[in-house]
Amino acid sequence: MAVLIQALRGAALRDKWVMLALAMVLLATQRAAAQVTTAQYGNARTGAATNETTLTPQNVRSATFGKIGTFEVDGDVYAQPLYVPRLEITNRGTHDVLFVATEHGTLYAFDAINPRLPPLWKISFIDPALDITPVPFRDASCPFIKPEIGITPTPVIDLENGTLYVLMRTKEPTPRGDHRYVQRLHAINIHTGMDRLPPVEIRASVRGTGAGSRMGIVEFEPLRENPRAALLLNRGVVYLSWASACDVGPFHGWIIAYDAKTLRQVGVFNASPGGSEAGIWQGDAGLAADTAGNVYAVTGNGSFNESGPLLDYGNTVLKLALTPTGLVVRDYFTPSNQKQLSTADLDLGSSGPVLIDEDRGPHRRMVVVTGKAGVSYMIDRDKMGHYQPGDDPHAIMTVQTSESGFGAPAYWNQTLFIWGSNAVLKSYRVNGAGISAPILSSVRSVDPGATPTVSANGERNGIVWAIETRTWRGADKPAALHAFDASDVRREIYNSEMIPGRDRAGIALRFAIPTVAAGRVYVGVKGAVDMYGLLAGNR
Repeated sequence: MAVLIQALRGAALRDKWVMLALAMVLLATQRAAAQVTTAQYGNARTGAATNETTLTPQNVRSATFGKIGTFEVDGDVYAQPLYVPRLEITNRGTHDVLFVATEHGTLYAFDAINPRLPPLWKISFIDPALDITPVPFRDASCPFIKPEIGITPTPVIDLENGTLYVLMRTKEPTPRGDHRYVQRLHAINIHTGMDRLPPVEIRASVRGTGAGSRMGIVEFEPLRENPRAALLLNRGVVYLSWASACDVGPFHGWIIAYDAKTLRQVGVFNASPGGSEAGIWQGDAGLAADTAGNVYAVTGNGSFNESGPLLDYGNTVLKLALTPTGLVVRDYFTPSNQKQLSTADLDLGSSGPVLIDEDRGPHRRMVVVTGKAGVSYMIDRDKMGHYQPGDDPHAIMTVQTSESGFGAPAYWNQTLFIWGSNAVLKSYRVNGAGISAPILSSVRSVDPGATPTVSANGERNGIVWAIETRTWRGADKPAALHAFDASDVRREIYNSEMIPGRDRAGIALRFAIPTVAAGRVYVGVKGAVDMYGLLAGNR
């Protein structure tokens, strides 16, 4: 930014039109600064919001920072809230807008600053009068998301065409008098809350002899296939992925791609066409994409077979490309003990991929994944190594970082932040050769740990944010928002239980990821989004 401002001053001496063009670039840069249009702040899924100019380690203290509002909604909020500043809403003026999706099947656009205002718009994808409802959790035979399953994965926004893409699950009546289960991809106009395109029902099939196949075909099954990983928008294509609900079979890992302008299906990938499982759920973290357009996904327990006509990719980090003939695997990494991981229910794919690029060292382009066994793998994206026996000789480095890993680490300023299950927050310095010994915080979390977010002003004023949630078999409890000094995670600078009467969050949901934007932190909870920021008199 400083370089741009200096150029702007110089331009004033040379050419007023150059100055005007640079001013427009500066305005666009400032506008983009606070945007959160996809999960984890970008397609590399680093979890780093690097244009935060308000919140600092000095002013995020219980004396000056706390809970400043709550957005009430009609269902549980598993999807990470998204944020677009200075957005024109039809007939409502210009607002900083917070987008919230619920399991009851409603998408909201709120004024992001004032939760006391009614929604700027909202759209419901159900119609109880016609017996169209979210999927009851009992129908899915899984209590992980209850009492209903509507919108789970984080949507994605394309600002160029003003469209938000969201996946909704419904239970609907049939002419026969029974019900069917449906999943649909919707393209919503962010200015109006109306459908920009007719929604498309998710349907797909591949050739295969795996679980649930019929006559050599494996079909997408909308009740059993559970979408949790955040949506990805990459080069004009929307990518969605699926796993299971409580491992109730038959199920497979699916990735399905749609043209963002038309919602035409352009690619289908099944991770276990000759076997079963290999779901892509990633602890709700998103599929990733690199600057070359390659897509990265991590599969869970399931069949693995790297030879023959049908290839299965259980417990594997996949690098895929979209070609004119569909999705293809360009490369992959499978741990040496993939069979043991699957047998012990230690999914590699309990965590999503984080892409790291370095200027120096033998490995410039890396991907980091932390599986349910608590091992973090650092892998060279240019040579992932496929499967090799032994002790993971094809990984750059493996590190036991926790008891288990869920969600994703965060990466900022050459530092990796990991908060695993039944562990403390840890920070590791990263370079092109590996990672250092960790610095450990003193705050311990139970299962499942947390997916951290880092807010910073470039390389300064870094804060690590994380939401402590409920255990999968535990009783309901309030979520807890934590903040640590990113330069030394041994220093917890704030948590929402320091002054519980003022700052306590709503009831926790698993795998929640905080959204930091324009000096505020948004936390999805049961039936609401809580907002934190500088208290009155400190803004």
